[in-house]
Amino acid sequence: MTNSLAGLFRARRQEAAGQALLARGLHLVGDHLAERGEGAGPGGTRLLRAIGGYAGALARPSADPFDALLRVGERALESGGPGAPELALGVADTAVEIRRRSKGAWRLRGLALDRLGREAEALECYERCLELGAEAAGEVARRVDTLRRRRACLEKAAALFPGAAGTLLGPAGRSTADTAAEFAAFVRARLSERGPDDPAVRRLLERSALSDPLLGGAEPVGVTGLRRLLAGRTVCLVSGAPAVAGGTLGGLIDGYDVVVRCDAFRLRAEGTGERTGLHAVTLRGDTPWEGPAWTRPAGIRLVFGDPAAAWRRALRQRLAAGTQEHVGDASLRRPLGDPALLGEDGWDAATTTAFTVLRLLDFLDVTPRLDLIGFVDGGMLRPREAAWVRDRATHVDDRTMRTALR
Repeated sequence: MTNSLAGLFRARRQEAAGQALLARGLHLVGDHLAERGEGAGPGGTRLLRAIGGYAGALARPSADPFDALLRVGERALESGGPGAPELALGVADTAVEIRRRSKGAWRLRGLALDRLGREAEALECYERCLELGAEAAGEVARRVDTLRRRRACLEKAAALFPGAAGTLLGPAGRSTADTAAEFAAFVRARLSERGPDDPAVRRLLERSALSDPLLGGAEPVGVTGLRRLLAGRTVCLVSGAPAVAGGTLGGLIDGYDVVVRCDAFRLRAEGTGERTGLHAVTLRGDTPWEGPAWTRPAGIRLVFGDPAAAWRRALRQRLAAGTQEHVGDASLRRPLGDPALLGEDGWDAATTTAFTVLRLLDFLDVTPRLDLIGFVDGGMLRPREAAWVRDRATHVDDRTMRTALR
């Protein structure tokens, strides 16, 4: 009898403690609303509904409000408003105290800490979540791998340039966006100081291809953004033909506002010029993500490829941090066949990168001058592509190997 009563008292104390924690969760969301308001947009509306659902679950004796509490934290992260990550973390801390073995609570805590830039703590939460056998184990494991690879990349970069590493590895608590910007600036500074042929810089660029492209410090651009970047500027598309590399057109080429180069290319200042405003590359083969990192500095990097999953994986693994300012987003990955852009039939996977980017630039129609250098008589284009250029050329200069489309 005594043991039964002791067990009952313990159960009542645990229940009371759980109720107090659930009430604390309600105080958290109440304080958030009092300080921040309801929030704007669909995200704020969903958060408000989740809070209402949680309050309703607390008022029903038969209901278990724990899942409703987790939903508040998830909606807070989705809303992305001021104070949302802090609210999600407070909710997660409360949930973990209520149920130490809750996979959802540990996952939510990891996501909140991750959003706040506290990546070491986030890793601990993700690993605890995996130990408990999370339903979203694949998603969590991928995030763990990304964070570990990111940290390893930063450590290797600091080891290559110990005297210039500065705050590259700290302080703790920086947001992912801040880390991305700082790392990209670090890479650009080393490129400027030593040049791309310096052995340490080459190793830095090779190691900065990351599983998370955000650390590349590049701004994604779609069709509208690309139009904005090119509007009113003179553009030339340069062939990789030996005649160009061995010539003396470098000054002419670098005189354009935007110099476009394709796939793997080599620079010889006198012949090819040195500037690259836009680099376009087409993914080829069954495993395009296994190719070398794109380490040549460029203002804009456009990557063409299909299917979408292979394209995303290639960007994650081949973008090198600090070597581009803008990266074309998914809306620009297949401009020829995409009905939202050109939507033209008849162009297959073997279409050259040069023609794909040329056709896209012509379609955007924002450049007062669009020239090809080194494509006279078709150059490195396929016959149908060369015919398209000939039909639209307004002038051909054999001496400078220039074909004008504007």
